[in-house]
Amino acid sequence: MNLKLKTENLKQKLLLAVSGGRDSVAMTDLVHRAGITFAIAHCNFNLRPGDCDRDQLFVQRLAQSYNVPFFTTSFDTQAFAASNGLSIEDAARQLRYGYFAELCQQHGYSCVATAHHRDDSIETFFLNLFRGTGISGLHGIRPSSVITINGLQVEVIRPLLDFSRADIDAYIQERGLGYVEDHTNYELDARRNRIRHQLMPLLRELYPSIDTTMQANIERLHDTELIFKAYIDELRSRLVCPYVPVLPMLRGNNVFGAVEIDVCRLEENLKHKTPSLLFELLRPYGFNAAVSADLFRSLDAQSGTQFHSPTHTAELHRGRIIIAPKAVSPTPSIMVESVPADIVQSEIAAVKQSNNQTILINADNVRQPFKVRPWHDGDRFRPFGMKGARLVSDFLKDLGLPLVERRHVYLLVDSDDTPLWVIGLRADDRTRVTHSCSSVLKISCQLI
Repeated sequence: MNLKLKTENLKQKLLLAVSGGRDSVAMTDLVHRAGITFAIAHCNFNLRPGDCDRDQLFVQRLAQSYNVPFFTTSFDTQAFAASNGLSIEDAARQLRYGYFAELCQQHGYSCVATAHHRDDSIETFFLNLFRGTGISGLHGIRPSSVITINGLQVEVIRPLLDFSRADIDAYIQERGLGYVEDHTNYELDARRNRIRHQLMPLLRELYPSIDTTMQANIERLHDTELIFKAYIDELRSRLVCPYVPVLPMLRGNNVFGAVEIDVCRLEENLKHKTPSLLFELLRPYGFNAAVSADLFRSLDAQSGTQFHSPTHTAELHRGRIIIAPKAVSPTPSIMVESVPADIVQSEIAAVKQSNNQTILINADNVRQPFKVRPWHDGDRFRPFGMKGARLVSDFLKDLGLPLVERRHVYLLVDSDDTPLWVIGLRADDRTRVTHSCSSVLKISCQLI
């Protein structure tokens, strides 16, 4: 089997991800014969006692036989999966690509090459199809992609995608190449392995040309995906806009970074269409198809209705969908200064220009030390200019503050835990500076 790589698509100084199995061994030999500069990286996931150490030693000797640099590392994959709430497969993926990204950055490798082949791509198609996916899940494995792990980006190429498993087996035999066998490839408890060893043989029996047919189908689906993505990008540019927070301190705050979608405009664009388009608009914020469909059915729900992804909250609020990260902004810090009596009036004028981030306090009416804390249900204060007390929650509601903003609201309280200032919004009337007060304090607030 005279396999050859398409070298015009390959870059010099590759980092090869080599497990020691037949696919990665064939890739290594093909890259070597193509005259491309490369190094070998191997990950020991410590999932198969004895076998993992055997594989690591084999790959090390393989690198020595080609006289190329060899990198290896060892992971406690089970502990990492447990501590991060991941499946073993997802944990291993994060660990290995994070390691590869670090090696590329440290040693100047252009990209990482993995040994995925045509059969892997077809299996991925069926795996995604059966568990449910959008069009992007039907394009199989692409020849190249960029993966971001722990803030590092790494380009991943797959030079064997034109070859079948049978092609690679024939090449291994023809070249007399040694490899190690991972016995878990033949265990049928994994869904991918059941597709590989049960479904695909049946499909090949029914449709002898299924492999080439599926490869062509996958390419057509990829072309369709590109057209669909261009439409979604254009739709997103018209419908998804930056959200301007009511809280002054959240404006320009990278932690907040919310966006909004006008519900009326959304319904005009999605009229007589499925919720799939809304799913595509929400996908960058971690929302799955089920939650997106639920939101689509609830567009007429009352303000305050919320929907959640692992990273974001989408809130229906006065005819808009506000999508905000779940991360809470840092606790504001305060600076307290005494104000000399002769400049009180000029300071009052200056405070009016401070975007609600500075107040003057009549120190005769408050007890120090001050503290900053989040507001709680039941907190009451007397809004500046009013005589009666109000619940902070009612005050925020009357301001039209959506729930996704309310969790960023903090109070300045005195030593008795009495609210003196809903920071950035309204001071308590007890802080009012009068001609008769003997001491005035200036309190400035900023995010840490």
